[in-house]
Amino acid sequence: MKYITTIDEKQYEVEILGPGQVSVNGHVYEVDFQSVSGQPIYSLLVDGQSHQAHVDQGEEGTLQVILRGALYTATIEDEREKRLKVAGGVGTAASGEFTMRAPMPGLIVKVAVEDGAVVKKGDVLIILESMKMQNELKSPRDGKVVRIQVKAGDSVEQRQAMLSVE
Repeated sequence: MKYITTIDEKQYEVEILGPGQVSVNGHVYEVDFQSVSGQPIYSLLVDGQSHQAHVDQGEEGTLQVILRGALYTATIEDEREKRLKVAGGVGTAASGEFTMRAPMPGLIVKVAVEDGAVVKKGDVLIILESMKMQNELKSPRDGKVVRIQVKAGDSVEQRQAMLSVE
């Protein structure tokens, strides 16, 4: 499983390769990570070097990590979640045309709107099935559906244009 970790506005791609092995931006590390007596203190061994970290939940899904006397704010998203946010238009401009693209390969289960439909931010536009899970792809803003390029039963590839809202 891949994760996108953001620490102080810098992004890292973290992949759990197996027990005791992690890749960070393509560099493989041997790791051991254990909670100390159920406390928010963790023992971390990285390539044989010992570290101690204090980890607490921060605001809005962040983690506050104190490592070697420095405080870091971290957010962690799995790769799939990040693609769904992008497909859902998180961070999308409030005007102009927005094209919803498939966040992953899959099968269109339902197109919940018709061409010309007026939609509100958060309305479900498409239901996409991928890896046996149904994902509701929602409108990133208020607008009007101007172009639908898929229908129920269609297979789509990652980043394929599915519909547009303006």
